[in-house]
Amino acid sequence: MAGITKDRAERIARAHACEVCGEYNYKKLAVKPASGELRKSLNVSWLANKTCGVCGAILELGINDEGDIVYVS
Repeated sequence: MAGITKDRAERIARAHACEVCGEYNYKKLAVKPASGELRKSLNVSWLANKTCGVCGAILELGINDEGDIVYVS
């Protein structure tokens, strides 16, 4: 199976609620390809860095080739 596109990874990240307040409103969202180290260790293809528009929490999501969220920090 081919990996997901950057646009699809962005939609997945936007559809994930803030871990702190549960809202879906984000001030900033940046999606970039994962580093080689993350690809090998966690099987992550895309990294999404986002800032909640309600509580200001800064979150990082790891998304794999199938579109599943591998981790949130």
